[in-house]
Amino acid sequence: MTDPILDVRNISKSFGALTASNNVSLTLVPGEIHALIGPNGAGKSTLIKQISGGLKPDAGAVWFDGADVTGLTTVARARLGLGRTFQISSLAMDYTVLQNLVLGALGHQGQIGLAGFFRPAMKDPALLEIANDALAQVGLEEFANTRTSELSHGQRRQLEVAMALTLSPKVFLMDEPMAGLGTEGSHRLTGFLDELRHKAPILLVEHDMDAVFALADRISVLVYGEVVATGTADEIRSDPVVRTAYLGEEDAR
Repeated sequence: MTDPILDVRNISKSFGALTASNNVSLTLVPGEIHALIGPNGAGKSTLIKQISGGLKPDAGAVWFDGADVTGLTTVARARLGLGRTFQISSLAMDYTVLQNLVLGALGHQGQIGLAGFFRPAMKDPALLEIANDALAQVGLEEFANTRTSELSHGQRRQLEVAMALTLSPKVFLMDEPMAGLGTEGSHRLTGFLDELRHKAPILLVEHDMDAVFALADRISVLVYGEVVATGTADEIRSDPVVRTAYLGEEDAR
């Protein structure tokens, strides 16, 4: 069996009397899309924050690429290749698409600073190569000099993926990438993510069940901070606990 590149081991997190994560374990292996689903308030966002480094668990550990990263910051984990995407706040709306990507490449090198960004960075061949390569991978080359605020919602999603690509990620953490997209946009992004898994495996948090069932090799269902089931799409569809707790009879058919 392939060793997991991401291994979440018995994570627990409480806020006073509220248990947000209760002994949660899950893995992600190369080439895989592992979807994390659950009703609102299930603890998905809290779990993702613990995996990405924004929140420290009360117990348990996060192992990434064979090392315990539980004590590392979000930035340190990102530099190791843990790429979290689809955080709108990470995009500088007044910058062009290319400027955003050069900024991402700078951040990977630990050189964030506006003076350094606007002057030498935009002329740095190495940084420009990283930025343009990421741009080509997501198909936004023609928008390189477009102000980010002028992009469509779906194009911003693509740019967020490109931002993560500047980090040379070994894993993508994707938090509701389909949010705000229409049917056509969701179908287009589903196809894109299906190809992206070959660059790095994806831990996908998503409410769009059509996308989840189309993409996921495995699905874990989180309810009240606990993983109540993990399996293939067919196994999750037919699991009676999942049908009752989350999918419902109509959605599970």
